[in-house]
Amino acid sequence: MEFRVHLHADHEQKILQNQMKPEHEASYLINQRRSANYKPNIWKNDFLDQSLISKYDGDEYRKLSEKLIEEVKIYISAETKDLVAKLELIDSVRKLGLANHFEKEIKEALDGIAAIESDNLGTRDDLYGTALHFKILRQHGYKVSQDIFGRFMDEKDTLENHHFAHLKGMLELFEASNLGFEGEDILDEAKASLTLALRDSGHICYPDSNLSRDVVHSLELPSHRRVQWFDVKWQINAYEKDICRVNATLLGLAKLNFNMVQAQLQKDLREASKWWANLGIADNLKFARDRLVECFACAVGVAFEPEYSSFRICLTKVINLVLIIDDVYDIYGSEEELKHFTNAVDRWDSRETEQLPECMKMCFQVLYNTTCEIAHEIEKDNGWNQVLPQLTKVWADFCKALLVEAEWYNKSHIPTLEEYLRNGCDSSSVSILLVHSFFSITHEGTKEMADFLHKNEDLLYNLSLIVRLNNDLGTSAAEQERGDSPSSIVCYMREVNASEEIARKNIKGMIDNAWKKVNGKCFTTNQVPFLSSFMNNATNMARVAHSLYKDGDGFGDQEKGPRTHILSLLFQPLVN
Repeated sequence: MEFRVHLHADHEQKILQNQMKPEHEASYLINQRRSANYKPNIWKNDFLDQSLISKYDGDEYRKLSEKLIEEVKIYISAETKDLVAKLELIDSVRKLGLANHFEKEIKEALDGIAAIESDNLGTRDDLYGTALHFKILRQHGYKVSQDIFGRFMDEKDTLENHHFAHLKGMLELFEASNLGFEGEDILDEAKASLTLALRDSGHICYPDSNLSRDVVHSLELPSHRRVQWFDVKWQINAYEKDICRVNATLLGLAKLNFNMVQAQLQKDLREASKWWANLGIADNLKFARDRLVECFACAVGVAFEPEYSSFRICLTKVINLVLIIDDVYDIYGSEEELKHFTNAVDRWDSRETEQLPECMKMCFQVLYNTTCEIAHEIEKDNGWNQVLPQLTKVWADFCKALLVEAEWYNKSHIPTLEEYLRNGCDSSSVSILLVHSFFSITHEGTKEMADFLHKNEDLLYNLSLIVRLNNDLGTSAAEQERGDSPSSIVCYMREVNASEEIARKNIKGMIDNAWKKVNGKCFTTNQVPFLSSFMNNATNMARVAHSLYKDGDGFGDQEKGPRTHILSLLFQPLVN
């Protein structure tokens, strides 16, 4: 949770309120409403109306794109003895945001490569080629063992010293190590040693070096933890500068594809913006964050492909409601009011809101109407029923978790780390996003969804853990200054009597362990065809958290990082 500013600042205020006459209680309560001092939304409707127009939304560019796609298909399908070059091409296609156009060709190429014994790939003594081979195959769900790196390790299972002279191979192995599963000690050791070696590398002293640029980028955040579409512009610029292997056709297609996808995203944002403006809720909930564009960017991070237009708009609405309700619990409501609000969501009954302030009634009604509309659309498109109970349940669980945190704050209770995380994973909102995603992406019924969640509770927990802990790393410092309720960092510091630096290091270690569990579960689940797209979108939720909180609070402070990135992502096309 980003802000935990509540009604009662201290014990004296509570005593004062209890002593007041009933007729004055309501006015006292109103005067004591607190504010998180959110700045006004910087994305004005006039700017959106004028900026969300693209010339790349037309048949001329579609036909050119189709022509270039056919040419690149020939490159991917061409037979070659240089398998490392083939892997590099597939790697570039993915990094440039084009993999969805070549799924069949990539699968056929990797089927052939996966059938070749690693000793026969010509990469036995080539750290770079071996690491690239491992990374690409594991990314695409092929079985490949960490043991192929055993020949590069010494008797202590550490990377042999002479390999530290090959920066390109070190970097590729570092990237590959981030796809590791639990218990893969070779990859764990390689990642630990390479992190230090890459940081100390003298090549980083030469900022004009393409390889040095890639090292800095990977150390900042490995590609496996990056939102692919957030990174695609950087990758296109980097690929263009790599004159040794740049393919003009592939580069041209990447730029054109980015601009065409951006045109579709702009149309989606226009539609979401109209929905938000028509609600009028921003004018009535002044205490809450007005962050439609940031919510939309998060939805893009989960699924950028043009065919997911309806899902993106749906997810934008859901994320927006998560923010508003989070602020109701963190900023506006008294404990008694929050109990009524929680009961209303749990029972899905507006009568429970009759005693609440008008703005809280409005918040519930928007949640109620929007959720019913989403459920109706899903049921209509797929011929199902009983979607609404699944959606309302995750909203109720979310509100119950927020209520627990509000009660902790009012009681000045600092929970144990385990207690905090158990509740914090529910308050992370990941379960809300996952359930909406499941119905929208898989086109499977309510029974399959219930079965999936029951069988994959550990996946839900670890994705939620990654989101919650990244949130805490990004917002904890500001929360401590405001005296808000404790984050995982504060809970850890108190529990083991540790410094903030040590606490942050251990929280990052918990994120690393959660990723290994997610990697293993995704690898297993991706063997089920109908779950493949859903699992990719599910892991993208964790990636969005890394991006959103890398430089602080990406929702609360629009000027701190997200503004420039959103301008580039949604409003500025690439020049061919």
